Amino acid sequence: MPQFRTLDTINPAGKTVLVRVDLNVPMQDGKVTDATRIERVAPTLRELAERGARVVVLSHLGRPKGVDPKLSLRPLAAPLASAVGRPVAFAEDCIGAAAERVVKPMQPGHVALLENLRFHAEEEKNDPAFARALAALGDLYVNDAFSAAHRAHASTEGLAHLLPAYAGRLMEAELKALGAALETPKRPVLALIGGAKVSTKIDLLNFIVRKVDRIAIGGAMANTLLAAQGVEVGKSLAERDLAETARQIAAAAREAGCELLLPLDAVVAREFKPHAETEVVAIDKVPADAMILDIGPKTVALIDAVLQRSATLVWNGPLGAFETPPFERGTVEVARCVAAQTKKGQLLSVAGGGDTVAALATAGVTESLSYVSTAGGAFLEWLEGRELPGVAALAPR
Repeated sequence: MPQFRTLDTINPAGKTVLVRVDLNVPMQDGKVTDATRIERVAPTLRELAERGARVVVLSHLGRPKGVDPKLSLRPLAAPLASAVGRPVAFAEDCIGAAAERVVKPMQPGHVALLENLRFHAEEEKNDPAFARALAALGDLYVNDAFSAAHRAHASTEGLAHLLPAYAGRLMEAELKALGAALETPKRPVLALIGGAKVSTKIDLLNFIVRKVDRIAIGGAMANTLLAAQGVEVGKSLAERDLAETARQIAAAAREAGCELLLPLDAVVAREFKPHAETEVVAIDKVPADAMILDIGPKTVALIDAVLQRSATLVWNGPLGAFETPPFERGTVEVARCVAAQTKKGQLLSVAGGGDTVAALATAGVTESLSYVSTAGGAFLEWLEGRELPGVAALAPR
């Protein structure tokens, strides 16, 4: 795990602390539809305020091309205040006079939210002058946005070199959970990898087979590996042009002593639509005119049996077309098996990625796993073994 300083080593009383968070939340008609990310950063903001800091919150929202009122952070001030339990002032800009008018009069314990960082193109360019303009507003820097840590932006990387830098509580929890899952895990370790395309997870698969004892693959990714082994998968989504890559991944797993588990059976349908007529078939008996859309009960039982022999689980990606009923069933059943083993204290379970989080929510087990990461790209890049600029920048200097 990278070395980093936490809030335990900070004395924020009377200081202005710039806290980079991720408030890139889903919104509709100007209202937040999922406040998970707001709720997760609230403990850091609340702790700093209670310890006498002037807390200045930095975030982005969406991908604006210049100033876009539809992507203003102003509507987030009220839900953030509710989560933190104290008023949150709002600044019309994140640098310059507009920011200073709000930040300079702040008293210890006050919280302010600055306007969308990405209204300035310099943010994503990691422009040194923009980073200095942000740094001019504060005394200390705290990064609590692991989900943005894979980007070397001014507020995630540049700023950390200009002020004393620390990890917030969410960042700390994320790094410790991932470290426990992959860097110093209790073995045996099982990786559960799903999703649609092998092509998006080649680096992940090649890296993780050297870190875990077993890897179970589901979703359409499994179709590609099955097809590469000569299994007929009918009209299923499969990247047949990646057959050689799939065989190389299987060979890498064998070389690393990692057991590769593929579906034994599947739920298939002739049409991909809600509540389509389905049947369960052995994986080598997929009809030529059918599509694999979920793992079958024998595969669920296989994964459950392996889970019961595992001490650590890393999960990224659903095991079927979970957004379309009834093809969520396999993912939901496996999720409940994971939750049961975790509740017994027999499994450290770490899961992440947008679709994975949504699938766990569908199963109603989000709070039952050891740690669920709301980070998407950052979680995936960490699993691929890449250095994350926003994390590396927190190393003590």
